[in-house]
Amino acid sequence: MILFGEGPLSRTLAEFSAHYHGERNDQGKGNKLLFPDAGGTIKQPGHAVECHQRLGGLLKFYDRAA
Repeated sequence: MILFGEGPLSRTLAEFSAHYHGERNDQGKGNKLLFPDAGGTIKQPGHAVECHQRLGGLLKFYDRAA
């Protein structure tokens, strides 16, 4: 990734921080999210799994459909 200027760098760091703290499981904490979404809907097992991407696919995470 090549960043030209402060704006793209700031956006990239914000996207990475949001992914790292809200969407990535922490293996040292029992594979739990560090800061789960408080307003999220209850997701039932058996629903389809969706792939979400950030930064053009460099960061991916999977979540059950609501």
